Amino acid sequence: MKTMVIEKFGAPDLFGLTEIDPPKLKPGHVVVKVMASSVNPIDCKIRSGAVPAIAPPFPAVLHGDIAGIITEVADDVDQFSVGDEVYGCSGGVSSVSGALCESMLVDADTIARKPSSLTMAEAAALPLVAITAWDGLFNKARAPAGRDVLVHGGLGGVGHIAVQLAVHAGANVYTTVGNDSEFAEAQAFGAKAAINYKTESPSDYSARLTDNQGFDLIFDTVGGPNLENSFAAAKGNGEIITTTASVTLDLSPMLQKSLSLHVVFMLLPLISGHGLAMYHHALSETALLVDKGKLRPRIDPTQFTFSEVGAAHALLESGRAKGKVVLINDFHG
Repeated sequence: MKTMVIEKFGAPDLFGLTEIDPPKLKPGHVVVKVMASSVNPIDCKIRSGAVPAIAPPFPAVLHGDIAGIITEVADDVDQFSVGDEVYGCSGGVSSVSGALCESMLVDADTIARKPSSLTMAEAAALPLVAITAWDGLFNKARAPAGRDVLVHGGLGGVGHIAVQLAVHAGANVYTTVGNDSEFAEAQAFGAKAAINYKTESPSDYSARLTDNQGFDLIFDTVGGPNLENSFAAAKGNGEIITTTASVTLDLSPMLQKSLSLHVVFMLLPLISGHGLAMYHHALSETALLVDKGKLRPRIDPTQFTFSEVGAAHALLESGRAKGKVVLINDFHG
């Protein structure tokens, strides 16, 4: 079957078309005819060699996000049938081959039925970011209902889903963006107010929006040095969730406010093989919200094919993408 692979780490133009053997069904798995995928920052990091410890072996088939149609089901899998339209985050790391191919062997716990109201491309934009946001808000932190929640990067991949999930859960949600022109879009996702982080300091917007109390829960999708802004904006005994903790910081501000820090590494179950049922649960609940009109993906208008995956990576890395970058599988004719 046709597959896009990389033979070494490097720039986006390293992807090449090759033929590999179709997947063979095994217990606990299904085979999915891949219809679409999307690019996440982790896919770019794996391709570039920034995180070699979690890269698949060469020739490497990348990408975790998948939407497609089940063509084979193992005897011990009873929740899916041939012909089901599904979506999930199912490979592209460690020993688990990725989605840039005609058909993919998929652990049944990593997928759920696709939202019926979305196209394959739209559905493929959701899995990694939805699972990450769900894990942080509902597995790591205390329930968001009634709490003042700040999402750093509310128009980013994880951020725009976290805003919508927290709003649905009954939180008072605020978010940071990089430009005043983005306020309206952020508020359209349900945020009570948007904050231009370039022009207003954490102390100023905390004073303005929380009467100097600070935010109960902060979902920091930016992470790294931005965690210092989260410490400054947090309420005493507050909680911070981050997806990016590669930074050396003085944690004394956490001590002074008795803060809790939660780190979400969404790919850990996929890499370790433990806890994958969380994926199925998060994706099933997300699909229900989508079909009820409570959640929608933000997708860049430029659509790519699998053959153009290098250009898709380049767009995401350029910082110019206005939403998730999606790809349609052009290998099926």
